[in-house]
Amino acid sequence: MARRFTALVFVCLSLSVPALASAQATLLNTLGGPRGFGTSCLAGSDDGSSPAQPLAAAFPMGLNFFGTTQMTAFVNVNGNITFNDQVACYTPTAFPVARQPMIAPFWGDVDLRSLRRVSPLGRQCNGPEGLTTCPAMTITTCGNPANNGVWFVLQPNRMVVTWDHVGYYQCQDAGPRNSFQLILTAVPGACGASSVGTDFDVEFRYSECQWEVGQASGDPDGDGLCSAAEIAARPPCVPAQAGFDAGNMRDFTEITGSRMRGIATHLCTSSNTVPPQPGVWQFQVRGGAVMTCPGAGTPCTFPGVMGVCAQGRMSCAAGSSTPTCIQQITPNPEQCDNQDNDCDGTVDETDMGNLCSAFQVCQAGACVEGCFEGTCPTGYTCDSAHCVDPLCVGVPCAASERCVMGMCVQPCSGVTCPHAQQCLAGRCVDPCAGVGCDSCTACVAGSCVARCTATSCAAGQSCDASGVCVETACVGMTCAAGMYCAGGTCVDGCAGVTCPFGQACSAGACVALDRPDAAVVGIDAGIHATDAAFIDGGRVVPMDASTVPADADRRPVSHAGGCGCRAGSSSSPWGAVLLAGVGLLVAARRRRR
Repeated sequence: MARRFTALVFVCLSLSVPALASAQATLLNTLGGPRGFGTSCLAGSDDGSSPAQPLAAAFPMGLNFFGTTQMTAFVNVNGNITFNDQVACYTPTAFPVARQPMIAPFWGDVDLRSLRRVSPLGRQCNGPEGLTTCPAMTITTCGNPANNGVWFVLQPNRMVVTWDHVGYYQCQDAGPRNSFQLILTAVPGACGASSVGTDFDVEFRYSECQWEVGQASGDPDGDGLCSAAEIAARPPCVPAQAGFDAGNMRDFTEITGSRMRGIATHLCTSSNTVPPQPGVWQFQVRGGAVMTCPGAGTPCTFPGVMGVCAQGRMSCAAGSSTPTCIQQITPNPEQCDNQDNDCDGTVDETDMGNLCSAFQVCQAGACVEGCFEGTCPTGYTCDSAHCVDPLCVGVPCAASERCVMGMCVQPCSGVTCPHAQQCLAGRCVDPCAGVGCDSCTACVAGSCVARCTATSCAAGQSCDASGVCVETACVGMTCAAGMYCAGGTCVDGCAGVTCPFGQACSAGACVALDRPDAAVVGIDAGIHATDAAFIDGGRVVPMDASTVPADADRRPVSHAGGCGCRAGSSSSPWGAVLLAGVGLLVAARRRRR
Protein backbone atom coordinates (compact mmCIF):
# COMPACT_ATOMS: atom_id res chain seq x y z
CA MET A 1 0.00 0.00 0.00
CA ALA A 2 3.03 2.29 0.16
CA ARG A 3 2.61 4.72 -2.67
CA ARG A 4 3.25 8.30 -3.65
CA PHE A 5 0.47 10.37 -5.17
CA THR A 6 1.41 12.39 -8.26
CA ALA A 7 -0.55 15.47 -9.32
CA LEU A 8 -1.96 15.60 -12.85
CA VAL A 9 0.51 18.33 -13.73
CA PHE A 10 3.82 18.35 -11.87
CA VAL A 11 7.13 19.96 -12.72
CA CYS A 12 10.19 18.40 -11.14
CA LEU A 13 10.45 20.51 -8.04
CA SER A 14 13.95 19.43 -7.18
CA LEU A 15 15.25 21.25 -10.24
CA SER A 16 13.19 24.40 -9.92
CA VAL A 17 13.86 27.50 -7.90
CA PRO A 18 11.28 27.86 -5.13
CA ALA A 19 8.95 30.80 -5.62
CA LEU A 20 6.37 32.39 -3.39
CA ALA A 21 2.73 31.50 -3.88
CA SER A 22 -0.30 33.10 -2.33
CA ALA A 23 -4.08 33.46 -2.49
CA GLN A 24 -4.81 30.08 -4.06
CA ALA A 25 -7.66 28.32 -2.23
CA THR A 26 -10.23 29.91 0.06
CA LEU A 27 -10.21 28.65 3.65
CA LEU A 28 -13.45 27.87 5.49
CA ASN A 29 -13.97 30.87 7.78
CA THR A 30 -17.55 30.60 9.05
CA LEU A 31 -16.77 28.31 11.97
CA GLY A 32 -17.07 30.87 14.77
CA GLY A 33 -14.43 32.50 16.95
CA PRO A 34 -12.55 35.78 16.40
CA ARG A 35 -10.99 34.57 13.12
CA GLY A 36 -13.89 32.44 11.88
CA PHE A 37 -11.85 29.26 12.30
CA GLY A 38 -13.41 28.05 15.56
CA THR A 39 -12.98 28.90 19.23
CA SER A 40 -10.21 26.44 20.19
CA CYS A 41 -6.62 27.38 19.44
CA LEU A 42 -3.03 26.66 20.45
CA ALA A 43 -0.74 28.89 22.48
CA GLY A 44 2.01 31.04 21.02
CA SER A 45 4.64 28.32 21.36
CA ASP A 46 7.06 26.28 19.32
CA ASP A 47 6.55 22.53 18.75
CA GLY A 48 3.52 22.31 21.06
CA SER A 49 0.35 20.24 20.83
CA SER A 50 -3.23 20.24 22.01
CA PRO A 51 -4.50 17.84 24.64
CA ALA A 52 -6.20 14.70 23.29
CA GLN A 53 -9.36 15.74 21.46
CA PRO A 54 -12.25 13.23 21.69
CA LEU A 55 -13.56 12.61 18.18
CA ALA A 56 -17.00 11.28 19.17
CA ALA A 57 -18.60 14.73 18.94
CA ALA A 58 -17.84 14.79 15.22
CA PHE A 59 -17.46 11.09 14.41
CA PRO A 60 -19.56 8.95 16.81
CA MET A 61 -18.01 5.70 15.60
CA GLY A 62 -14.50 7.09 15.24
CA LEU A 63 -12.32 7.17 12.13
CA ASN A 64 -10.98 4.03 10.47
CA PHE A 65 -7.44 5.02 9.54
CA PHE A 66 -5.37 2.23 7.98
CA GLY A 67 -7.35 -0.44 9.80
CA THR A 68 -7.41 1.10 13.28
CA THR A 69 -10.47 2.94 14.60
CA GLN A 70 -9.21 6.21 16.08
CA MET A 71 -11.27 7.88 18.83
CA THR A 72 -8.92 10.76 19.76
CA ALA A 73 -6.66 13.14 17.88
CA PHE A 74 -3.89 15.60 18.78
CA VAL A 75 -3.47 18.90 16.95
CA ASN A 76 0.23 19.65 16.58
CA VAL A 77 1.76 23.06 15.93
CA ASN A 78 4.01 21.68 13.20
CA GLY A 79 1.30 21.25 10.55
CA ASN A 80 -0.27 17.87 11.33
CA ILE A 81 -2.63 15.89 13.50
CA THR A 82 -1.72 12.53 15.07
CA PHE A 83 -3.78 9.79 16.74
CA ASN A 84 -1.49 7.94 19.16
CA ASP A 85 0.24 10.81 20.92
CA GLN A 86 1.46 14.38 20.65
CA VAL A 87 4.28 14.99 18.15
CA ALA A 88 6.73 17.86 18.53
CA CYS A 89 9.12 16.93 15.73
CA TYR A 90 9.86 19.95 13.56
CA THR A 91 11.89 18.32 10.77
CA PRO A 92 9.64 15.98 8.77
CA THR A 93 10.70 12.36 8.80
CA ALA A 94 10.21 10.62 5.46
CA PHE A 95 7.09 8.44 5.51
CA PRO A 96 6.59 5.74 6.71
CA VAL A 97 7.15 6.51 10.41
CA ALA A 98 6.79 4.12 13.35
CA ARG A 99 3.88 4.20 15.81
CA GLN A 100 2.50 7.63 14.94
CA PRO A 101 -0.50 7.58 12.54
CA MET A 102 -0.55 11.05 11.05
CA ILE A 103 -2.46 13.28 8.63
CA ALA A 104 -0.19 16.13 7.57
CA PRO A 105 -1.25 18.96 5.28
CA PHE A 106 2.12 20.65 5.90
CA TRP A 107 4.58 18.97 8.29
CA GLY A 108 7.21 21.66 8.80
CA ASP A 109 8.76 23.76 11.57
CA VAL A 110 5.87 26.08 12.43
CA ASP A 111 6.68 28.58 15.20
CA LEU A 112 3.78 30.45 16.82
CA ARG A 113 6.04 32.55 19.01
CA SER A 114 6.84 36.22 18.58
CA LEU A 115 10.30 37.77 18.92
CA ARG A 116 8.91 39.41 22.03
CA ARG A 117 8.15 36.07 23.64
CA VAL A 118 11.07 33.71 23.12
CA SER A 119 11.03 30.58 25.25
CA PRO A 120 13.17 27.96 23.51
CA LEU A 121 12.29 24.35 24.11
CA GLY A 122 14.71 21.47 24.13
CA ARG A 123 15.07 20.00 20.66
CA GLN A 124 15.58 16.27 20.43
CA CYS A 125 14.05 14.54 17.47
CA ASN A 126 14.31 11.78 14.89
CA GLY A 127 15.95 9.33 17.27
CA PRO A 128 16.23 5.56 16.81
CA GLU A 129 12.62 5.07 17.87
CA GLY A 130 11.28 7.57 15.36
CA LEU A 131 8.88 10.18 16.66
CA THR A 132 8.48 8.60 20.09
CA THR A 133 11.61 10.37 21.41
CA CYS A 134 10.37 13.84 20.50
CA PRO A 135 9.60 16.16 23.40
CA ALA A 136 6.06 17.54 23.48
CA MET A 137 4.28 20.28 25.34
CA THR A 138 0.57 20.31 26.09
CA ILE A 139 -1.04 23.64 25.26
CA THR A 140 -4.23 24.74 26.98
CA THR A 141 -4.36 28.48 26.34
CA CYS A 142 -4.59 30.44 23.10
CA GLY A 143 -1.77 32.57 21.78
CA ASN A 144 -1.72 35.20 18.95
CA PRO A 145 -5.43 35.08 17.94
CA ALA A 146 -5.11 37.84 15.30
CA ASN A 147 -2.54 35.90 13.23
CA ASN A 148 0.19 33.26 13.53
CA GLY A 149 -2.25 30.89 15.21
CA VAL A 150 -3.61 27.36 14.98
CA TRP A 151 -7.37 26.95 15.38
CA PHE A 152 -9.55 23.86 15.43
CA VAL A 153 -13.21 22.92 15.73
CA LEU A 154 -15.15 19.65 16.01
CA GLN A 155 -18.79 19.72 14.99
CA PRO A 156 -21.20 17.01 13.84
CA ASN A 157 -19.62 15.07 10.97
CA ARG A 158 -16.63 17.41 10.57
CA MET A 159 -13.29 18.45 12.07
CA VAL A 160 -11.46 21.51 10.74
CA VAL A 161 -7.93 22.57 11.73
CA THR A 162 -6.54 25.88 10.41
CA TRP A 163 -2.97 27.14 10.47
CA ASP A 164 -3.58 30.89 10.12
CA HIS A 165 -0.73 33.05 8.75
CA VAL A 166 1.84 30.95 10.61
CA GLY A 167 5.54 31.76 10.74
CA TYR A 168 8.52 29.42 11.07
CA TYR A 169 11.42 28.79 13.44
CA GLN A 170 12.99 30.81 14.88
CA CYS A 171 10.27 33.31 15.84
CA GLN A 172 9.77 34.35 12.20
CA ASP A 173 6.29 35.78 12.66
CA ALA A 174 6.97 39.03 10.79
CA GLY A 175 8.23 37.55 7.51
CA PRO A 176 6.91 34.90 5.10
CA ARG A 177 3.68 33.23 6.20
CA ASN A 178 1.72 30.10 5.39
CA SER A 179 -2.04 29.59 5.68
CA PHE A 180 -3.54 26.14 5.21
CA GLN A 181 -6.39 23.99 6.44
CA LEU A 182 -7.23 20.35 7.14
CA ILE A 183 -10.88 19.29 6.79
CA LEU A 184 -12.12 15.83 7.83
CA THR A 185 -15.72 15.02 6.83
CA ALA A 186 -17.71 11.93 7.78
CA VAL A 187 -19.53 9.94 5.11
CA PRO A 188 -22.72 7.87 5.59
CA GLY A 189 -22.24 4.44 7.14
CA ALA A 190 -24.93 3.06 4.90
CA CYS A 191 -26.43 4.61 1.79
CA GLY A 192 -29.22 6.94 2.84
CA ALA A 193 -28.67 6.30 6.57
CA SER A 194 -28.76 9.23 8.95
CA SER A 195 -25.85 7.89 11.00
CA VAL A 196 -22.23 7.94 9.87
CA GLY A 197 -19.72 5.13 9.82
CA THR A 198 -15.94 5.19 10.13
CA ASP A 199 -15.16 6.23 6.54
CA PHE A 200 -14.31 9.87 5.91
CA ASP A 201 -13.12 12.39 3.35
CA VAL A 202 -9.99 14.54 3.70
CA GLU A 203 -9.32 17.91 2.13
CA PHE A 204 -6.13 19.97 2.27
CA ARG A 205 -6.62 23.65 1.39
CA TYR A 206 -3.71 26.09 0.90
CA SER A 207 -4.28 29.83 0.59
CA GLU A 208 -0.80 31.18 1.38
CA CYS A 209 2.50 29.36 0.76
CA GLN A 210 5.57 31.52 1.39
CA TRP A 211 7.99 29.26 3.26
CA GLU A 212 8.94 25.58 3.28
CA VAL A 213 11.52 25.08 6.06
CA GLY A 214 12.63 26.40 9.44
CA GLN A 215 16.15 27.36 10.44
CA ALA A 216 16.66 24.23 12.56
CA SER A 217 15.85 21.99 9.57
CA GLY A 218 18.88 23.00 7.52
CA ASP A 219 18.08 26.61 6.58
CA PRO A 220 20.89 28.62 8.24
CA ASP A 221 20.11 31.89 6.45
CA GLY A 222 16.54 31.81 7.77
CA ASP A 223 14.76 32.80 4.54
CA GLY A 224 12.34 29.86 4.83
CA LEU A 225 13.47 28.29 1.54
CA CYS A 226 15.96 25.54 0.72
CA SER A 227 18.61 26.60 -1.77
CA ALA A 228 20.41 24.05 -3.94
CA ALA A 229 23.53 24.46 -1.81
CA GLU A 230 21.55 23.94 1.40
CA ILE A 231 19.94 20.79 -0.03
CA ALA A 232 23.41 19.40 -0.82
CA ALA A 233 24.87 20.35 2.57
CA ARG A 234 25.33 17.96 5.50
CA PRO A 235 23.03 17.99 7.31
CA PRO A 236 20.79 18.87 4.38
CA CYS A 237 17.98 21.38 4.22
CA VAL A 238 14.70 19.41 4.59
CA PRO A 239 11.51 21.05 3.26
CA ALA A 240 8.00 20.21 4.48
CA GLN A 241 6.06 17.01 3.85
CA ALA A 242 2.36 16.46 3.07
CA GLY A 243 0.33 13.28 3.12
CA PHE A 244 -0.82 10.36 5.28
CA ASP A 245 1.08 7.80 7.36
CA ALA A 246 -0.35 4.67 8.98
CA GLY A 247 2.40 4.55 11.62
CA ASN A 248 3.14 0.90 10.81
CA MET A 249 6.36 1.45 8.81
CA ARG A 250 4.54 0.16 5.72
CA ASP A 251 1.46 2.07 4.56
CA PHE A 252 1.48 5.72 3.57
CA THR A 253 0.36 8.17 0.88
CA GLU A 254 2.59 11.14 0.12
CA ILE A 255 2.01 14.10 -2.17
CA THR A 256 4.82 14.02 -4.69
CA GLY A 257 7.34 16.78 -4.09
CA SER A 258 7.31 16.41 -0.31
CA ARG A 259 10.71 17.09 1.31
CA MET A 260 11.84 18.64 -1.99
CA ARG A 261 12.53 22.25 -2.98
CA GLY A 262 9.39 24.08 -4.03
CA ILE A 263 6.90 21.88 -2.17
CA ALA A 264 5.12 24.91 -0.67
CA THR A 265 4.57 26.50 -4.09
CA HIS A 266 3.46 23.14 -5.49
CA LEU A 267 0.82 22.70 -2.79
CA CYS A 268 -0.62 26.17 -3.42
CA THR A 269 -0.58 26.15 -7.22
CA SER A 270 -1.33 22.50 -8.04
CA SER A 271 -4.19 20.15 -7.21
CA ASN A 272 -5.35 16.55 -7.52
CA THR A 273 -8.93 17.49 -8.35
CA VAL A 274 -10.43 17.25 -11.83
CA PRO A 275 -10.63 19.89 -13.12
CA PRO A 276 -7.75 21.23 -11.01
CA GLN A 277 -8.57 23.70 -8.23
CA PRO A 278 -5.23 25.31 -7.32
CA GLY A 279 -4.47 24.80 -3.66
CA VAL A 280 -7.16 22.13 -3.12
CA TRP A 281 -6.27 18.45 -2.56
CA GLN A 282 -9.02 15.92 -1.88
CA PHE A 283 -8.84 12.31 -0.71
CA GLN A 284 -11.24 9.60 0.39
CA VAL A 285 -10.47 7.20 3.24
CA ARG A 286 -12.51 4.03 2.72
CA GLY A 287 -12.09 0.89 4.76
CA GLY A 288 -9.07 2.55 6.36
CA ALA A 289 -7.21 3.06 3.08
CA VAL A 290 -6.52 6.42 1.43
CA MET A 291 -8.27 6.29 -1.92
CA THR A 292 -6.89 8.15 -4.90
CA CYS A 293 -7.79 7.91 -8.55
CA PRO A 294 -4.49 8.55 -10.37
CA GLY A 295 -5.03 10.32 -13.66
CA ALA A 296 -8.79 10.73 -13.23
CA GLY A 297 -10.17 12.81 -16.08
CA THR A 298 -7.14 12.38 -18.31
CA PRO A 299 -7.56 11.13 -21.91
CA CYS A 300 -7.24 7.41 -22.56
CA THR A 301 -7.71 4.98 -25.46
CA PHE A 302 -10.86 2.87 -25.34
CA PRO A 303 -10.15 -0.59 -26.79
CA GLY A 304 -11.92 -2.17 -29.73
CA VAL A 305 -12.99 0.96 -31.63
CA MET A 306 -11.39 3.21 -34.24
CA GLY A 307 -11.00 6.92 -34.88
CA VAL A 308 -12.16 9.53 -32.43
CA CYS A 309 -14.46 6.93 -30.85
CA ALA A 310 -11.41 5.38 -29.23
CA GLN A 311 -10.97 8.49 -27.12
CA GLY A 312 -12.12 8.27 -23.51
CA ARG A 313 -11.35 9.56 -20.03
CA MET A 314 -10.00 7.77 -16.98
CA SER A 315 -12.52 7.34 -14.19
CA CYS A 316 -12.86 5.49 -10.88
CA ALA A 317 -16.03 3.73 -9.87
CA ALA A 318 -17.50 4.25 -6.41
CA GLY A 319 -15.13 3.10 -3.67
CA SER A 320 -12.38 2.19 -6.12
CA SER A 321 -8.90 3.63 -6.54
CA THR A 322 -8.33 1.77 -9.82
CA PRO A 323 -9.11 4.00 -12.82
CA THR A 324 -10.64 2.57 -15.98
CA CYS A 325 -11.15 4.06 -19.43
CA ILE A 326 -14.70 5.28 -20.14
CA GLN A 327 -15.64 5.80 -23.81
CA GLN A 328 -17.06 9.28 -24.37
CA ILE A 329 -17.30 9.87 -28.14
CA THR A 330 -19.69 8.20 -30.59
CA PRO A 331 -19.53 8.30 -34.42
CA ASN A 332 -20.30 11.62 -36.12
CA PRO A 333 -20.55 12.59 -39.81
CA GLU A 334 -17.17 12.86 -41.47
CA GLN A 335 -15.76 16.36 -41.95
CA CYS A 336 -12.54 17.80 -43.33
CA ASP A 337 -10.41 18.04 -40.20
CA ASN A 338 -7.80 15.25 -40.51
CA GLN A 339 -9.73 13.06 -38.08
CA ASP A 340 -11.74 9.86 -38.41
CA ASN A 341 -15.05 11.34 -37.25
CA ASP A 342 -17.28 8.44 -38.29
CA CYS A 343 -14.89 5.91 -36.71
CA ASP A 344 -14.63 3.62 -39.75
CA GLY A 345 -10.83 3.60 -39.90
CA THR A 346 -10.48 6.17 -42.71
CA VAL A 347 -9.69 9.86 -42.32
CA ASP A 348 -11.51 12.52 -44.38
CA GLU A 349 -12.93 10.05 -46.88
CA THR A 350 -15.14 11.52 -49.60
CA ASP A 351 -16.86 8.39 -50.93
CA MET A 352 -20.09 9.41 -49.18
CA GLY A 353 -20.08 12.88 -50.72
CA ASN A 354 -17.72 15.82 -51.00
CA LEU A 355 -16.64 17.21 -47.62
CA CYS A 356 -16.05 20.65 -49.12
CA SER A 357 -17.91 23.05 -51.38
CA ALA A 358 -17.75 23.02 -55.17
CA PHE A 359 -14.26 23.32 -56.72
CA GLN A 360 -12.66 22.44 -53.37
CA VAL A 361 -11.00 19.27 -52.13
CA CYS A 362 -10.11 18.13 -48.64
CA GLN A 363 -6.36 18.11 -48.17
CA ALA A 364 -4.52 17.68 -44.85
CA GLY A 365 -7.58 18.69 -42.86
CA ALA A 366 -8.42 21.81 -44.89
CA CYS A 367 -10.72 22.54 -47.84
CA VAL A 368 -8.57 24.04 -50.61
CA GLU A 369 -9.29 25.46 -54.09
CA GLY A 370 -7.87 24.18 -57.33
CA CYS A 371 -5.25 26.30 -59.08
CA PHE A 372 -6.64 28.31 -62.04
CA GLU A 373 -4.12 28.37 -64.87
CA GLY A 374 -1.36 27.95 -62.29
CA THR A 375 -2.37 30.96 -60.20
CA CYS A 376 -4.08 31.37 -56.84
CA PRO A 377 -5.67 34.22 -54.85
CA THR A 378 -3.40 36.60 -52.98
CA GLY A 379 -1.84 34.94 -49.97
CA TYR A 380 -2.01 31.41 -51.42
CA THR A 381 0.38 29.38 -53.51
CA CYS A 382 -0.21 26.61 -56.03
CA ASP A 383 0.98 23.31 -54.63
CA SER A 384 0.61 20.70 -57.37
CA ALA A 385 -2.99 21.37 -58.42
CA HIS A 386 -4.35 23.14 -55.35
CA CYS A 387 -4.18 26.56 -53.75
CA VAL A 388 -2.72 26.20 -50.26
CA ASP A 389 -1.39 28.34 -47.47
CA PRO A 390 2.33 28.77 -48.25
CA LEU A 391 3.09 28.72 -44.55
CA CYS A 392 1.75 25.17 -44.38
CA VAL A 393 3.63 23.75 -47.38
CA GLY A 394 5.87 20.95 -46.15
CA VAL A 395 4.77 21.32 -42.53
CA PRO A 396 4.56 17.83 -41.00
CA CYS A 397 1.70 17.65 -38.53
CA ALA A 398 0.89 14.68 -36.33
CA ALA A 399 -2.17 12.52 -36.90
CA SER A 400 -5.42 14.35 -36.08
CA GLU A 401 -3.69 17.75 -36.26
CA ARG A 402 -4.10 20.27 -39.07
CA CYS A 403 -1.98 23.19 -40.19
CA VAL A 404 -3.23 26.75 -39.66
CA MET A 405 -0.93 29.62 -40.67
CA GLY A 406 2.13 27.41 -40.43
CA MET A 407 1.21 25.96 -37.04
CA CYS A 408 0.13 22.43 -36.18
CA VAL A 409 -3.14 22.79 -34.32
CA GLN A 410 -4.58 20.06 -32.13
CA PRO A 411 -8.33 19.45 -32.17
CA CYS A 412 -8.83 21.08 -28.75
CA SER A 413 -6.54 24.08 -29.28
CA GLY A 414 -8.23 27.31 -28.23
CA VAL A 415 -11.48 25.54 -27.37
CA THR A 416 -13.67 26.69 -24.47
CA CYS A 417 -16.43 24.13 -24.03
CA PRO A 418 -19.91 24.84 -22.65
CA HIS A 419 -20.55 24.64 -18.90
CA ALA A 420 -19.52 21.33 -17.22
CA GLN A 421 -18.08 19.95 -20.48
CA GLN A 422 -14.50 19.21 -21.47
CA CYS A 423 -12.82 19.03 -24.87
CA LEU A 424 -11.73 15.58 -26.00
CA ALA A 425 -10.49 14.74 -29.52
CA GLY A 426 -12.17 17.82 -30.96
CA ARG A 427 -15.50 17.23 -29.26
CA CYS A 428 -17.00 18.90 -26.21
CA VAL A 429 -18.25 16.06 -24.03
CA ASP A 430 -19.73 15.58 -20.58
CA PRO A 431 -17.00 13.81 -18.55
CA CYS A 432 -19.70 12.04 -16.52
CA ALA A 433 -21.38 10.53 -19.59
CA GLY A 434 -21.17 6.75 -19.32
CA VAL A 435 -19.92 6.81 -15.71
CA GLY A 436 -22.16 4.68 -13.51
CA CYS A 437 -22.18 5.75 -9.85
CA ASP A 438 -24.17 4.03 -7.12
CA SER A 439 -26.77 5.77 -4.98
CA CYS A 440 -24.16 6.62 -2.33
CA THR A 441 -21.92 8.54 -4.73
CA ALA A 442 -22.18 11.23 -7.37
CA CYS A 443 -20.15 11.85 -10.51
CA VAL A 444 -17.83 14.85 -10.37
CA ALA A 445 -15.54 15.54 -13.36
CA GLY A 446 -15.76 11.93 -14.51
CA SER A 447 -15.28 10.02 -11.25
CA CYS A 448 -17.63 8.74 -8.56
CA VAL A 449 -17.11 10.56 -5.28
CA ALA A 450 -19.01 10.47 -2.00
CA ARG A 451 -22.20 12.49 -2.10
CA CYS A 452 -21.84 15.81 -0.34
CA THR A 453 -23.35 16.51 3.06
CA ALA A 454 -24.71 19.66 4.66
CA THR A 455 -21.27 20.43 6.11
CA SER A 456 -18.88 19.15 3.45
CA CYS A 457 -19.03 21.95 0.86
CA ALA A 458 -16.62 24.87 0.65
CA ALA A 459 -17.51 28.45 1.54
CA GLY A 460 -20.08 29.86 -0.88
CA GLN A 461 -21.31 26.39 -1.86
CA SER A 462 -24.09 24.12 -0.62
CA CYS A 463 -25.03 20.49 -1.14
CA ASP A 464 -27.55 20.09 -3.94
CA ALA A 465 -30.08 17.24 -4.16
CA SER A 466 -27.85 15.68 -6.81
CA GLY A 467 -25.18 15.08 -4.15
CA VAL A 468 -22.77 17.63 -5.66
CA CYS A 469 -21.62 20.93 -4.15
CA VAL A 470 -22.95 23.90 -6.14
CA GLU A 471 -23.08 27.64 -5.66
CA THR A 472 -25.37 28.37 -2.74
CA ALA A 473 -27.33 30.85 -4.85
CA CYS A 474 -28.04 28.08 -7.38
CA VAL A 475 -29.33 25.39 -5.01
CA GLY A 476 -32.75 24.21 -6.18
CA MET A 477 -32.75 26.41 -9.29
CA THR A 478 -33.91 24.94 -12.60
CA CYS A 479 -32.88 26.63 -15.82
CA ALA A 480 -34.32 26.23 -19.29
CA ALA A 481 -32.64 23.99 -21.84
CA GLY A 482 -29.40 25.48 -23.09
CA MET A 483 -28.86 27.54 -19.94
CA TYR A 484 -27.19 26.98 -16.58
CA CYS A 485 -27.12 28.69 -13.19
CA ALA A 486 -24.30 31.06 -12.22
CA GLY A 487 -24.52 33.45 -9.30
CA GLY A 488 -28.18 32.65 -8.83
CA THR A 489 -29.10 33.61 -12.40
CA CYS A 490 -29.76 31.45 -15.45
CA VAL A 491 -27.24 32.36 -18.15
CA ASP A 492 -26.87 31.43 -21.79
CA GLY A 493 -25.01 28.14 -22.09
CA CYS A 494 -23.17 29.46 -25.15
CA ALA A 495 -21.82 32.59 -23.47
CA GLY A 496 -18.04 32.64 -23.71
CA VAL A 497 -17.94 29.33 -25.59
CA THR A 498 -15.48 28.66 -28.40
CA CYS A 499 -16.41 25.38 -30.06
CA PRO A 500 -13.96 23.00 -31.75
CA PHE A 501 -13.21 23.27 -35.48
CA GLY A 502 -16.25 22.76 -37.70
CA GLN A 503 -18.75 23.29 -34.87
CA ALA A 504 -20.83 26.11 -33.44
CA CYS A 505 -22.57 26.54 -30.10
CA SER A 506 -26.33 26.13 -30.06
CA ALA A 507 -28.55 25.69 -26.97
CA GLY A 508 -25.56 25.13 -24.72
CA ALA A 509 -23.91 22.48 -26.90
CA CYS A 510 -21.31 22.44 -29.67
CA VAL A 511 -22.90 21.00 -32.81
CA ALA A 512 -21.58 20.40 -36.32
CA LEU A 513 -22.03 23.25 -38.79
CA ASP A 514 -24.43 22.74 -41.67
CA ARG A 515 -21.59 23.29 -44.16
CA PRO A 516 -18.53 21.26 -43.13
CA ASP A 517 -16.12 23.77 -44.66
CA ALA A 518 -17.69 26.84 -43.00
CA ALA A 519 -14.92 27.10 -40.45
CA VAL A 520 -12.04 26.37 -42.80
CA VAL A 521 -9.34 28.96 -43.22
CA GLY A 522 -9.84 30.37 -46.72
CA ILE A 523 -10.91 33.47 -48.62
CA ASP A 524 -14.21 35.14 -47.83
CA ALA A 525 -15.78 37.95 -49.84
CA GLY A 526 -17.14 39.55 -46.69
CA ILE A 527 -13.81 39.69 -44.82
CA HIS A 528 -11.12 41.62 -46.65
CA ALA A 529 -7.40 41.27 -46.34
CA THR A 530 -7.20 44.49 -44.35
CA ASP A 531 -9.39 42.93 -41.65
CA ALA A 532 -6.46 40.68 -40.69
CA ALA A 533 -8.75 37.97 -39.36
CA PHE A 534 -9.15 34.23 -39.55
CA ILE A 535 -11.99 31.88 -38.75
CA ASP A 536 -11.33 28.88 -36.53
CA GLY A 537 -13.82 26.83 -34.59
CA GLY A 538 -16.73 28.92 -35.85
CA ARG A 539 -15.33 32.26 -34.64
CA VAL A 540 -13.67 35.23 -36.32
CA VAL A 541 -10.45 36.20 -34.55
CA PRO A 542 -8.42 39.36 -35.28
CA MET A 543 -4.87 38.42 -36.09
CA ASP A 544 -1.54 39.75 -37.18
CA ALA A 545 1.92 38.28 -37.21
CA SER A 546 2.39 39.09 -33.54
CA THR A 547 -0.87 37.53 -32.39
CA VAL A 548 -0.78 34.10 -33.96
CA PRO A 549 -2.59 31.76 -31.52
CA ALA A 550 -0.08 30.46 -29.00
CA ASP A 551 -2.08 27.82 -27.17
CA ALA A 552 -0.07 25.20 -25.33
CA ASP A 553 -1.20 22.67 -27.94
CA ARG A 554 -0.11 24.77 -30.93
CA ARG A 555 3.44 24.14 -32.09
CA PRO A 556 4.94 26.99 -34.16
CA VAL A 557 6.83 25.91 -37.26
CA SER A 558 9.78 27.80 -38.71
CA HIS A 559 9.03 29.35 -42.08
CA ALA A 560 10.04 32.21 -44.33
CA GLY A 561 7.84 35.06 -45.45
CA GLY A 562 5.07 36.98 -43.77
CA CYS A 563 1.58 36.06 -42.69
CA GLY A 564 -1.08 36.58 -45.33
CA CYS A 565 -4.52 37.62 -44.14
CA ARG A 566 -6.98 34.78 -44.49
CA ALA A 567 -10.50 34.16 -43.31
CA GLY A 568 -12.89 31.27 -43.65
CA SER A 569 -16.20 30.83 -45.40
CA SER A 570 -18.38 28.27 -47.11
CA SER A 571 -18.23 30.32 -50.34
CA SER A 572 -15.30 31.65 -52.31
CA PRO A 573 -14.98 34.33 -54.99
CA TRP A 574 -12.11 32.29 -56.43
CA GLY A 575 -14.61 29.49 -57.02
CA ALA A 576 -16.74 31.98 -58.99
CA VAL A 577 -13.70 32.87 -61.08
CA LEU A 578 -13.13 29.18 -61.78
CA LEU A 579 -16.77 28.74 -62.75
CA ALA A 580 -16.59 31.72 -65.14
CA GLY A 581 -13.39 30.33 -66.60
CA VAL A 582 -14.98 26.96 -67.22
CA GLY A 583 -17.89 28.73 -68.93
CA LEU A 584 -15.53 30.61 -71.27
CA LEU A 585 -13.69 27.40 -72.20
CA VAL A 586 -16.97 25.63 -73.01
CA ALA A 587 -18.10 28.58 -75.18
CA ALA A 588 -14.78 28.64 -77.05
CA ARG A 589 -15.02 24.91 -77.79
CA ARG A 590 -18.55 25.36 -79.14
CA ARG A 591 -17.45 28.14 -81.47
CA ARG A 592 -14.62 25.94 -82.80
CA ARG A 593 -17.13 23.25 -83.65
